Amino acid sequence: MERIYEYFPKEFITFLLVTVFSLLIGLTQRRISLRHEGEATHFGTDRTFTFIGILGYLLYILDPYDMVLFMGGGLVLGLLLAVNYFVKQSQFHLFGVTTIIIALITYCLAPIIYTQPSWFSVLVVVIVLLLTESKHTLTEFVQKMKNDDIVTLAKFLAISGIILPMLPHKDIIPGINLTPYSIWLATVVVSGISYLSYILKRYVFHESGILVSGIVGGLYSSTATISVLARKSKTAHPGREAEYAAAMIFAISMMFLRFMILILIFSREIFHVIYPYLLLLALTSGLVGWFIYFKDKKKGMVQVVTEEDDSSNPLEFKVALIFALLFVIFTLLTHYVLIYAGSKGLNVLSVVAGCSDITPFVLNLLQNKEAATAMLITACCLQAIVSNIGVNMCYALFFSGKDSKLRPWIYKGFGSVIGLNLAGLLIFYLVR
Repeated sequence: MERIYEYFPKEFITFLLVTVFSLLIGLTQRRISLRHEGEATHFGTDRTFTFIGILGYLLYILDPYDMVLFMGGGLVLGLLLAVNYFVKQSQFHLFGVTTIIIALITYCLAPIIYTQPSWFSVLVVVIVLLLTESKHTLTEFVQKMKNDDIVTLAKFLAISGIILPMLPHKDIIPGINLTPYSIWLATVVVSGISYLSYILKRYVFHESGILVSGIVGGLYSSTATISVLARKSKTAHPGREAEYAAAMIFAISMMFLRFMILILIFSREIFHVIYPYLLLLALTSGLVGWFIYFKDKKKGMVQVVTEEDDSSNPLEFKVALIFALLFVIFTLLTHYVLIYAGSKGLNVLSVVAGCSDITPFVLNLLQNKEAATAMLITACCLQAIVSNIGVNMCYALFFSGKDSKLRPWIYKGFGSVIGLNLAGLLIFYLVR
């Protein structure tokens, strides 16, 4: 924007921006008016809102310091909007004030453009346009909401915005890098990623294909997703086994991406070392999933998997408590294993950790990276992931049943992914 001011007067560019932005906002009001043809309930449309923006611009530049004219014009506009609202309420029994608020925002465009960065003024207009056009989408979203969803959102805001900043940074046990803040920070970050996946599954992919269920569920918990898919495969149509196996492999692929995000948040140093391996493993696992899916010749009609019972609420108190407890346990184990068994003991612990939820173990390593080298932490993370994939394979075999036709696909899919992970781990040991 500063470069444009070198060639054109600032007043000219600002006037054009105010006019264009006001016109765009007015056009959205025109669209709404056309949808409700015959209802004279809107305070003007495209031309009216354009003139409101121009009026605000003129009154602002005539007195930019005291802003007496601008505030007087705003008062007059407010009176006109109040009269319009009174008429709507008395004659049409409509009580909405959206148009009034949008008109006032349009009037304020001039001082916003003059005093704020260009990106901020554009952001304001974009948000206004999106919210204006998304009324029906928001209505449908609210209709899908369950009674406890607002409470769930409030929980997340509470644990991240209220509880976390209040926790002390003082070590709980002298000599061990374990503070109430570090414990809760790990819990908040993992819960946040899981909560995002939870929202996607409930509202965006409520009724989705099996593959999409595996992809989105992998962001939440690959173990939970694989267990659910294995159980659902018992009642699936014959010939759908390969699709269920492919969805499980996609869940594994998304698990790599989830760990990339977590590692990036907690340690950029470790991220720069490990991300090539995790990204490569995510891509190759995804290719294995696509190969299994397209190799199947008996797809038939697409089966739908609903969101119900696919995952528990990630912000339940017991879920957060279990994660925090595991984080503390792995912190203590890591500390004493490094003291008494060194790096070899930590390598063994990483394999054992794969038998449970490996996220607390990985985050504990990232928050205590001073106790071990970046290469050792990277190796332990990769080993824990390989071990966890093997455990997920056992879950898939167990929940699918002894006589399930899914079992050969599980052996092929998970065997290929485990082989790729072992190859990646070998490459890491050779090049480090």
